[in-house]
Amino acid sequence: MRIPRIYTTTPLASQTHVNLEESIAHYLGKVLRMTAGRELVLFNGQGGEYQAVISAITKKSISVEVGAFNTQNRESPLSTHLAIGLSRGERWDLVLQKATELGVSQITPLFTENSEVKLSGERLEKKFNHWQGIIVSACEQCQRNILPVLNAPQHFNDFIQGAHSELNLVLHHRSTQKFSDYNQPQSCSLLIGPEGGLSADEISQAQRHHFNALTLGPRVLRTETAPLTALSLLQMAWGDF
Repeated sequence: MRIPRIYTTTPLASQTHVNLEESIAHYLGKVLRMTAGRELVLFNGQGGEYQAVISAITKKSISVEVGAFNTQNRESPLSTHLAIGLSRGERWDLVLQKATELGVSQITPLFTENSEVKLSGERLEKKFNHWQGIIVSACEQCQRNILPVLNAPQHFNDFIQGAHSELNLVLHHRSTQKFSDYNQPQSCSLLIGPEGGLSADEISQAQRHHFNALTLGPRVLRTETAPLTALSLLQMAWGDF
């Protein structure tokens, strides 16, 4: 029987008794129909995970006995930062989910010249919380114990002027440069456009700020395909695939 992995913001320590969030009680009790005595794995994003057993559960509350601590985090030795133009709806959600599964360390949503997504104020805050939930669910599924950092959305010009990685790459399908043309780094930033891609001016600006052009082949990939392909190749070349 599968043992659910659950992310919680509750402080955890071995050999303690804790009460978890109401949302967790609803999920485990109403959705998974779990009862007292069932095993769990708990993590709080600070590293490692805890064995646990449900001691009591109702529709609105759940208490658990926290057991042994496992230090394993399953993080890639390659630190990767994905900076990508915001896309609409399910495409963006898919990128967040799969990038997390592929071991991305940090994600920065970007507003670019071709971005069709306009967010601000309360709507942006609501979306950001939704995105964070996708990352949490992906970590529960893929057994990561440290959440990737989700940065607040930035404008393209602000992002490229900041501090970046040992190797900085901007996807440019007209380039001839491939992964094999670069030496292995300890950290890598990937800069990718939204639907419609980055403009020629944005690519030029990125290159002036020490981003190196990178092609993924002769075919133009969609905005949700390109980052997942690039992250997979990075992990295969320099990470833990």
